[in-house]
Amino acid sequence: QIGPLSILILGLNGSMEVEGEGKLPQPKRPNILMTGTPGTGKTSTSEMLAEACGYTHINVSELVKNKSLHKGKDEEWDSYTLDEDKLVDELEERMVAGANIVDFHSCAFFPERWFHLVIVLRATTDKLFDRLKARQYKKKKLDENMEAEIMQVVLDEAKESYKKGIIVELKSNSVEDMEGNVQRICEWIKKNDPKNGEEDSKE
Repeated sequence: QIGPLSILILGLNGSMEVEGEGKLPQPKRPNILMTGTPGTGKTSTSEMLAEACGYTHINVSELVKNKSLHKGKDEEWDSYTLDEDKLVDELEERMVAGANIVDFHSCAFFPERWFHLVIVLRATTDKLFDRLKARQYKKKKLDENMEAEIMQVVLDEAKESYKKGIIVELKSNSVEDMEGNVQRICEWIKKNDPKNGEEDSKE
């Protein structure tokens, strides 16, 4: 499931071409999608990665709430019903500029051309249960997310939505796992984002 560093350091090979409609604007720099079941460490990993590599962290859940990119709140699930079209319109310009880490638990509706690396974080059921319990999730919501992780729903969604070669599944059970993941992804950025290298050399 989790490949060695050599597998992770794949992707652009100096080219900014990604899958999608060629007539639409393509990102000028790489974008990374950080996805996974709630509680797998997406936001913590994204924040660490943004700080380490100088990319912009986009917390989609917060953006949806703050900019009302939703159709109202689902009280049963205690979450907002996403307006996918509004969200995509909101993000388009930033994604074309590139150098973003998009943090969200769902991924199928994003334009495929936006992303050059898709990270799917995974956690063991005991770790995930403890994290969701700490968030005070209602039993129905907790059970639903636990089942989604066991059935690898997000991983399958990513595989159905993006090229196999850009999807990487990473273990995220501890702070050590997160730090190691950040280091590996930073290596990918250094190899695949020429402008990142230019900025490093100026410092």
